[in-house]
Amino acid sequence: MRQPLIVGLGRSGAGLHLRALRTARDRSPDAWRGPVIAVDPRPGERAPVPDGVTVTPSLERARALLPPDRAVVHVCTPPATRLAVLAELCAAGYRDLIVEKPLAVGAGERAAVAELCARHGLRLAVVAHWPASALADRLRELIASGRFGRLLRVDIAQHKPRFTRSLRADDGHPTAFDVELPHSLGLVLSLVGPAETTGARLTDLRVGETVRPGLGSALLELRHANGVRTRIVSDLTAPVRERRIALAFERGTAVGHFAPSDADDHVQLDVGGRREVFRDDALAAFLLRTYARFAGVPAEDPSWAADLALHADAVRLVDEAKRRCAGDAERYEEAARVTIR
Repeated sequence: MRQPLIVGLGRSGAGLHLRALRTARDRSPDAWRGPVIAVDPRPGERAPVPDGVTVTPSLERARALLPPDRAVVHVCTPPATRLAVLAELCAAGYRDLIVEKPLAVGAGERAAVAELCARHGLRLAVVAHWPASALADRLRELIASGRFGRLLRVDIAQHKPRFTRSLRADDGHPTAFDVELPHSLGLVLSLVGPAETTGARLTDLRVGETVRPGLGSALLELRHANGVRTRIVSDLTAPVRERRIALAFERGTAVGHFAPSDADDHVQLDVGGRREVFRDDALAAFLLRTYARFAGVPAEDPSWAADLALHADAVRLVDEAKRRCAGDAERYEEAARVTIR
């Protein structure tokens, strides 16, 4: 039985993964064994952690408590540092990894992550809780059933106010493409299949005299191989949270609302005017499914490579979108590394 090791105790590690791990073990007591070990060298900046979590200041100290053959590592560090963290974990001997989205920032890092996986025989699962959700399963069944005819279009809105984190110089997310949008992109690729970028737009975040290039809003337009069109919009300056997906068919529509935050795990689905509300803790479900895979699916199984290819393709699409945005994506990458003016 495996034991969790969380790297990074920010919003993702402490606020989401720890909570989801507790929920997962409530549902399935044998899902993993404890205590949870965590690595975070920033005691003054980490989010609060509950009792029962052993926090260490370095990977070396964590390895002494939890060796690689017993660990599932949750990589919850910002995208800008992701590659360096993965390389350090590989050097320390860890091979079973759950990595927060996005998998990488840019084509170079995407190739480097793929090389690490191949060289070290990693079993790497990218966090994909929306595709693992009950709501996504309902949408998948609806598409396959042909009940409303052929799927024509998908529209996704993923908005939330994110001023405080975006204004931090060390936020680690180069653009709005790297914050919320990877979750909805992974969802639509899993529902509809491969796609190509047809349009993209970024706006800057502006608060008074402060400007963060590319961290305002993002638009991504896709054409899938089967002809379906997708439009994803993510506004990080929105006054309210929204996580909505709308499917337009030949003879009807379906609209799903994912839980707006971890404060409530209820979702909504409106199919042809009939609305249903049900519980759907997607991250806990994803972790249960992934821990089961680590327990029974060997590294050479092709499903690991298939998963990596899907998320690598998502990185490719985002990279293409950045190149389409005024042709100077480099300024967004550089802005993530400098102090705000």
